[in-house]
Amino acid sequence: MGVAADGVTFFVGSLLFTAAACLLCLQVTNASRVPAGVRAPERRRILLTSAPHSIDWWAAFVQLAGTVLFNISTFDAMREHLSASQANRLVWTPDALGSICFLVASGLAWGEVSHGWWSWRPRSLSWLITALNLGGSIAFGASAVASHVVPASDQPRNVTLMNLGTFIGALCFLVGAVLRLPERSRDDARRTPQ
Repeated sequence: MGVAADGVTFFVGSLLFTAAACLLCLQVTNASRVPAGVRAPERRRILLTSAPHSIDWWAAFVQLAGTVLFNISTFDAMREHLSASQANRLVWTPDALGSICFLVASGLAWGEVSHGWWSWRPRSLSWLITALNLGGSIAFGASAVASHVVPASDQPRNVTLMNLGTFIGALCFLVGAVLRLPERSRDDARRTPQ
């Protein structure tokens, strides 16, 4: 449809991504609330494993920072006639920093779910979702590296890898989000009093 329409699409998508990250932060923060009637030892355990002490809390807020950096990157990418140095400073730098935030957040979540650097539990829904998010973060990182504008040509380093990394990353995040729906429904059912 053209560069302008593509830019708007990416920017709107980045805002939706940030909205989802905000909801995740809200969910992780609310998880720290202790229900009434919980005895002292259990209350202490809940508080020690919840925000802001938990890995989940840190992963959620680092991811939120990454999505805000993507908002900045996609907004500045809509500007026309940027020089290579302007594009690298205004678009590529926040994109690269956002990708680093995503890698850190996904690494934290992976460590929490896998209990180490390596595990293979594809039948575990939590493991599968975390693996997809880590794969998406790696793909976004590859896309960020490929999108660095080469001053001599005023073109991204590798357009194919840039687009493929963005597509694969987005697809991984989408599939992970869709897989999270049944897990979320089970969590809600457990919390609802019978």
